[in-house]
Amino acid sequence: MAQGTVAKNAATVKDTTATAPVVKKKSFVKNTFDGNFIIDNQTVMVPIKGTFEFDIQHRFGTVNNGFSDLFGMFASATMKLGFNYTPVNNLQIGFDATNEKMEVDFNLKYAILKQTKDGSMPVSVTYFGNAMADTRKKDATSIFVTFNDRVAYFNQIIIARKFSEGVSLQISPSYTHFNDLLGYIDASGKVMPKWNNDHYAISASGRFKISEGMNLIANVDQPLSQHPLDNPRPNISFGIEMKTSGHDFEIFFGNYRSLMPENNALFNQNDYRKGQFLIGFNISRLWNF
Repeated sequence: MAQGTVAKNAATVKDTTATAPVVKKKSFVKNTFDGNFIIDNQTVMVPIKGTFEFDIQHRFGTVNNGFSDLFGMFASATMKLGFNYTPVNNLQIGFDATNEKMEVDFNLKYAILKQTKDGSMPVSVTYFGNAMADTRKKDATSIFVTFNDRVAYFNQIIIARKFSEGVSLQISPSYTHFNDLLGYIDASGKVMPKWNNDHYAISASGRFKISEGMNLIANVDQPLSQHPLDNPRPNISFGIEMKTSGHDFEIFFGNYRSLMPENNALFNQNDYRKGQFLIGFNISRLWNF
């Protein structure tokens, strides 16, 4: 009798184990883009935890002066140095400095959602934002009264999908805010507005893989807000990206000249219809700790 009871109990345990639910771990799509940047915009990507990144970005002058300045190569150039670190999963923090108006910024990038391989989440969604400050000394023509007047902010939601191993696309609505009154000082000393303090825009970017480690990249930035004077002009850019295990290099044509997203969004006056393109490049070096 005891042996029969033991056998029955053993069979019951075996049956219970066989019918236990299997929990499947979510599998996320990888390498929607190959780096943090796609020309003048951030991509949806956030590096893995422990990644330190050093960025060099460079924009030459416009090409429409021809050989007089070697198609902008010898014109005055804009340069930015950037430092980023990913202290925890899905969160990157960074600092940038540029020679344009001696501006600096602190930025943050956070992966909110990630595209899954089974299609349960069809897109990846990332937030990018920064706070930028103009650090130039105050002079007689300056309209800065307090430090707060020097500060501007940029906020962007990046929505991306990897359609195949070769094709990835993203769309990115953005909001820019400048604290100071954006304008000029007339002969009577009165500040006259040229732009509103708030500006909305939208960007679309894409990558097409042509070989392992090499991509064609393109980007369009379209202003949405209207301003009293000097409405910003849209940006069209295209180029080539080359990727290695520790480096990402992009070279491209575009008509954005600034390296801070606030300035590009609100102040761009280069018109691609007039051939006012310029050559630019981005270089990123990554270390993992």
